[in-house]
Amino acid sequence: MTSAAVEPRMPDQRTILGVRFFVGTAPEAVERIRGGGLLVVPAAPALKDLGTQALYREALLNADLAIADSAYMVMIWNGLQGDSIRRLSGLEYLRELLRQPEVRHPGGALWVMAGRQSAERNLAWLRSQGIEVPETCVYVAPIYASEEIEDMGLVERIQELRPHHVILTLGGGTQERLGFYLKRSLNYLPAIHCIGAAIAFLSGDQVRIPRWADRMYLGWLFRSISDPRRYVPRYWGARKLLYLLVRYRDRLPVSAM
Repeated sequence: MTSAAVEPRMPDQRTILGVRFFVGTAPEAVERIRGGGLLVVPAAPALKDLGTQALYREALLNADLAIADSAYMVMIWNGLQGDSIRRLSGLEYLRELLRQPEVRHPGGALWVMAGRQSAERNLAWLRSQGIEVPETCVYVAPIYASEEIEDMGLVERIQELRPHHVILTLGGGTQERLGFYLKRSLNYLPAIHCIGAAIAFLSGDQVRIPRWADRMYLGWLFRSISDPRRYVPRYWGARKLLYLLVRYRDRLPVSAM
C-alpha cells in the first residue's frame, strides 16, 4: 500500500490539493500554534485559485497549520474519499483563541485590521468581552499589492512590541501572503493567525452568524443574503473547486508544479 493511500486515514490531518490540513478540534489547533508559527484558514473562493496563484499557494504550503474551514471542500472530500473529516471553522477557532490568557492580556496580541471603521467595531466588541487592546497593538493595513507583499512598518511594529500573537483580519488570499511575509521577515516567530472575517461576524462589522448556522455550514448563505452583489458571485465562482478536487484529490494541481 502506498503512503498516499495511508495518509488520508491519519487521525488529525489530511493532504488535500497538496495542502496538509489539520482536522482536529479548535482547542487542539490553538494549542499547536500558540508556541509560534503561521496558521491559515483557506476558504473555497480562494482555494479554487490554488493552481494559478503562486504566492497564495506558497503561503499555504509553508504554513505551520491549515485548518479545514471550507464546508464545500470538506463535503466534496468526504464524498469522494468516503472519509468523515469534520469542518473546523475560522469562527469556531477564533472563539477558542479569544479564551487564551495571553490574547486577553493587554499587549499580548497585535491585531491587523482591514480598515479604520472595521477596527473601531472590532475593538468595541473585544472591549465588551473584557479584552482591552492598546492603541499600539492595532495596525490598520494598507491596500497591499496583488503580487509580493512588503510592509516594513508592520514588521518594525511587531518587532518593537514582540506580542505573543499576531492576528490578521484581512481578506482571503491577502492575509495568507501577509502572514507568510511576516513569518519570513520577523526576527522572532509569534503565533500568526489568519482569521479573516471571523471577528466581523461577532462584532457586527459583517452579518452576524449564529453558532447553529456555523455548525450547519450556512455561513455562506447568511453572507450572501446580507450582501448578494458582493458574495453571490464570490461563492458561485468557488464551484471551480469541485473540478480541482475531483481531478487532483490529495495532489497539488498540475499547473502549480
